[in-house]
Amino acid sequence: MLSRLVTDEVAAALSRQAAVALIGPRQVGKTTLALAIGEASNALYLDLEDPDDRSRLSSPTLFLDNVEDRLVILDEIHRMPELFQGLRGIIDKGRRKGKGKGRFLILGSASLDLLRQSGETLAGRIAYIHLDPFSALEIEDTRAARERLWLRGGFPDSYLAASDGESLALRRDFIRTYLERDVPMFGPRIPATTLERLWTMLAHRQGTLLNASELARALEVSTQSVTRYIDLLCDLLLVRRLRPFHANIGKRLVKSPKVYVRDSGLVHALLGLETLEQLAGHPVVGYSWEGYVLENLLSVLPWRSSAFFYRTSRGAEIDLLLEHNDGTRWAIEVKRSLAAKVERGFHQACEDIKPQRAFLVHAGEDQYPVSAQLEAISLRGLMEALRAMAPAT
Repeated sequence: MLSRLVTDEVAAALSRQAAVALIGPRQVGKTTLALAIGEASNALYLDLEDPDDRSRLSSPTLFLDNVEDRLVILDEIHRMPELFQGLRGIIDKGRRKGKGKGRFLILGSASLDLLRQSGETLAGRIAYIHLDPFSALEIEDTRAARERLWLRGGFPDSYLAASDGESLALRRDFIRTYLERDVPMFGPRIPATTLERLWTMLAHRQGTLLNASELARALEVSTQSVTRYIDLLCDLLLVRRLRPFHANIGKRLVKSPKVYVRDSGLVHALLGLETLEQLAGHPVVGYSWEGYVLENLLSVLPWRSSAFFYRTSRGAEIDLLLEHNDGTRWAIEVKRSLAAKVERGFHQACEDIKPQRAFLVHAGEDQYPVSAQLEAISLRGLMEALRAMAPAT
């Protein structure tokens, strides 16, 4: 189920840049996508977790000069961060010989770490593409498929598993792999049990205001440690902080970010929820749906648009506020109910912000006006509206 849109985006980036970094969490499908692209271009694939492949790059310039006519795929680049410095010279040398496009496809499982390493040396030579888990636009447009995506999350193996039980087991293995293997690789040594407790606490608090002091007391660590641990989970693309919107409107605004475990399937795995029936009876159900909608919408957010939430001390609130490049704002309320209604706080927030458009995202398929200012819409419908805003390439 490779996204044709993402495949075309990577191909287009390789046609204009010497290097392309494909960034996304582990098991999201980066290697599958890269191999599919490489198969059509006689690419050389190097897995830098393999000691043999790492040894081939002991003298990277010498080795890569011998394959200058082939696309080179470098998987798990974080294993050899020292490569970035060498890649700059190889790319510049290739440019002087008229071979400055489509040289390297770089795969990484962390966001800021990879950006920092590559940005220092490959500025102007690299394009970045984020690969997200499956979204609501990439699955069948049926109720069963949509509910399966919400329950299991968008990681391909989890979504495509033969049963809900098998899917849950895969997600638990995924969590264990990150805790015991990947986290120690990317950050300072953190006890796996401590990070698992924090991750689970964040799942219980899905979509709520981040209170690092409260989390620190529960974990018996410092507030600074909790902040550092959450920073790492964000860098690994597993957790999202949603910033509060600030404006000079004469209201007392909430300043703490909201925090979400990014994949709904991981939320449910951390809480031990295997079926839709179990999820429906759990207190997290509404917040889980909100996080699921948010991640899907942000996966198609137009370039240079920004996402926030809005909340005042008196309870006026907008679940998701999008500010687009042209200065327009969209206010979005998220409700799981098929016959959802917005609360008074949303209307009060819209009076403060005065968005150009306001939407109520519900779990159904219909699109209809709720009022002169508010439109009810399905998740897929709003995603398509956002994607339509992207400039033509």
